[in-house]
Amino acid sequence: MFISMFISARRAFLPKLILFVLPVALAANTEAQITVATPAPAHVTIQVHADRPASHPIPRTIFGSFLEPIRNSTYNGLWAEILVNPSLEESLWSASRVADMIHDEPALAQASNLGLPLPWEPLDAQQGNRYEPHWGDAANSWRSLEIIGVPGEPTGIKQKVYLPVHRTLSYTGSLYAKHLSGPTLLTVSLRPRNSKNVLASAEIHATAGTWSKYSFTLALPRGSLDRLAPADFVVQVDGNERVDLDQLSLLPADAIDGLDPDVVAMAKAMKTPLVRFGGNFTTGYHWRDGIGPEDKRVSMLNISWGIPEYNTFGTDEFLRFCQLIGAKPQIALNMGSGTPQEAADWVRYVDDHYNGGKGGLTWELGNELWGKWNIGWTTLAQLPGRTLAFSEAVRKVDPSAQLIATGGDADRYQPWNAGQLTNPAGTFNTISTHFVVTTDRTQLPDPTEFVATTNAAPSPYPTLDFLASASFALPVVLGRNIRDMQTQINQYPAFANKAHVALTEWLFLSHHQNNDSPNDTNMGGAIEAAGVLNMLMRNADVVPIADMTGILEFAGIVKRRSQVYAAPAYYAFRMYSTADVNRMVAVDAQGGSYSVHNGITRHAEIPNVPYLDTVATLNAAGDTLTLFCVNRHLRKDVATEIDLHGFRASGTAQAQTLRSGSIYEVNDAADPEHITPASSTLTVPFGHIVYTFPHESVTVLTFHKAKSTMMPIQNTSRPRTTR
Repeated sequence: MFISMFISARRAFLPKLILFVLPVALAANTEAQITVATPAPAHVTIQVHADRPASHPIPRTIFGSFLEPIRNSTYNGLWAEILVNPSLEESLWSASRVADMIHDEPALAQASNLGLPLPWEPLDAQQGNRYEPHWGDAANSWRSLEIIGVPGEPTGIKQKVYLPVHRTLSYTGSLYAKHLSGPTLLTVSLRPRNSKNVLASAEIHATAGTWSKYSFTLALPRGSLDRLAPADFVVQVDGNERVDLDQLSLLPADAIDGLDPDVVAMAKAMKTPLVRFGGNFTTGYHWRDGIGPEDKRVSMLNISWGIPEYNTFGTDEFLRFCQLIGAKPQIALNMGSGTPQEAADWVRYVDDHYNGGKGGLTWELGNELWGKWNIGWTTLAQLPGRTLAFSEAVRKVDPSAQLIATGGDADRYQPWNAGQLTNPAGTFNTISTHFVVTTDRTQLPDPTEFVATTNAAPSPYPTLDFLASASFALPVVLGRNIRDMQTQINQYPAFANKAHVALTEWLFLSHHQNNDSPNDTNMGGAIEAAGVLNMLMRNADVVPIADMTGILEFAGIVKRRSQVYAAPAYYAFRMYSTADVNRMVAVDAQGGSYSVHNGITRHAEIPNVPYLDTVATLNAAGDTLTLFCVNRHLRKDVATEIDLHGFRASGTAQAQTLRSGSIYEVNDAADPEHITPASSTLTVPFGHIVYTFPHESVTVLTFHKAKSTMMPIQNTSRPRTTR
């Protein structure tokens, strides 16, 4: 059976799919299985005990997020610069990335043969070679480009761009030029892709014989370019002119200090308290490259991801972003190619530029130091001493800094974390773990013939359903692993009950092109994300920090063709992060459970996964009660009766529900709000509500305390109702 045969049908088919096949007596260690541990009852009663709160609060910092220069997260994403490779450099992409670019735009191969830097093209390829790169004579970085005009013909360069015309028609730009000979007129313009029709243009008289900066503005006529339509940005000379060009820029006029305003607005709406700046690129990042005048920052290769690092989005820009969205920075220090002194200097710089030198910010001592894909990866023998050296250097600058030591992944942490825990007390406050899971890879090579002990009718999509059920169970095993990690920490007297776990990356990926498992891009990923957030609230006593991957790209905000939108998981995250919560209260919801055998690779055996995953919380004032409910069932809507004890609710409650026609549906640039939460108001008679949670959904119910001073009516006095 081939998964791709079913995916389009599964997407289009309203989710009335059958989960299980008929019982087959096969061994769990040789077959992929979903077994029903406790059958889901026809009706579920949820008992919420607001008078039984947890002893520990829920820290806001479990709703942290993650930013790394990868894909279109910073450049072509948060950073509003429209042009790619504005400094006209070479070797800014790995070979595989170059191959991808040429595959997508075959004309770039010919442009490269003319000496043009990717992804720039000749204005008129028929003119042949009228370009010469110059090394060592540049306004920025290492290389500039000479344009040699053709008498009587326009000669120049162009780049395919996408403009946010849905938001603004005005653009500001600049370029560096050095006049070499002939006339001095440069023209910059915007045109429809591969067209001679000019939509907007500006003239520049580049008369200086030394590198000089020239600015311009371009205003498009209303309706001249459709949303998502490509355009060309053009720089040309007319006549027998020779000019050197370097360091170009094109920005939307409404950019906020160089940042995309749509991205800033969506990030601010998340109310994330922390933004982690880190990831694999950290091990080769030297922070001084990203400070100072932007025009003088050097473009280079981001070795970790094979993409350009222009350094125009550096420390100051990151701190400005944090200020704009109301978050604190959480920065991963370079423990790969960096030094303790470099780290200490970065801490000092950030403290001085962010909060007036007060300190107390959160710093991560490296990222995945055990990974051989990282520059200067650390051996287990090196680990304790190197961690201690960086810790001491940072503490010398800021004794109040909150330090996160690099830990192992949640399923393979024991030896690595044991090495970290040999350090002296106070070396770190928390130890990190990551949970980046590929949801389309299973323990068995082909999970098609999975079985389940249930009397349901056969599923027409067994592979898809198995992957979905196994993926939805992953947050459950993560919570159990985190508890085990804390148990190990508590075995070391220097850190027992003092150091805890920081989940600094969590993400669900799929490597298949068919989007055939729950992942960061689709509705299934939103269900996984909500499951993680429920798990984090349950384990808030041992996980004070968690960062979803990411605030941009993956499960967060996405920008494609200058259209900003969000993955469904973003909305699930926002439903949680914007809720008024302070601590959990007891809740009892017996909605049945299932177990996974030979499931997702590395997390193949997961017993007792609840179909209806429910967390209840109170806010600090005690006047708002919130229920967070994830229905993991692939086909069954769960009808419930919710009883509130110790909380006299007002007559109405608010519901937010996130769901779609299929867990494989996505948001995209063409339909950016295809999947968003739906809101409704519910009636709450006598502290009791009847509510049905849709299958494959995330729901947040918010109850407010009644303002009346009357004595609460006991729930036992009201008549039972069913639905």
